[in-house]
Amino acid sequence: VASKFYDMGFNIIATKGTAKYLKSKNIKVKSVKKISEGSPNIVDLIKNKEIHFVINTISGAQAQKDSFSIRQSAIQYKVPFTTTISGAIAAVNAIEKLKKGKIHIKSIQEYHKGTYSGANK
Repeated sequence: VASKFYDMGFNIIATKGTAKYLKSKNIKVKSVKKISEGSPNIVDLIKNKEIHFVINTISGAQAQKDSFSIRQSAIQYKVPFTTTISGAIAAVNAIEKLKKGKIHIKSIQEYHKGTYSGANK
């Protein structure tokens, strides 16, 4: 996911552990402090409008506490976010299609047209 975002021109910012992992995969990434590590941290960057999309997966008790503040800030400052890898994959794929101009939007009714013939009579 991070690689796809980077390839589309996004800058990747991650906390220390994630940044270390991404660097090991040759993905250019900038490190940011966790909330509990002081300022400037991820919430500060959200407030300063330096973050445009948040992928916030958690593991551990402190991460759970930080996650609440990150999500709350994202909502307050209207920054889209996801808390799952599957959500991140869906987002990066959608953004990729938008950038390529290859998106075709249909209503759910159009996808299922004729599937339930007579069901609504």
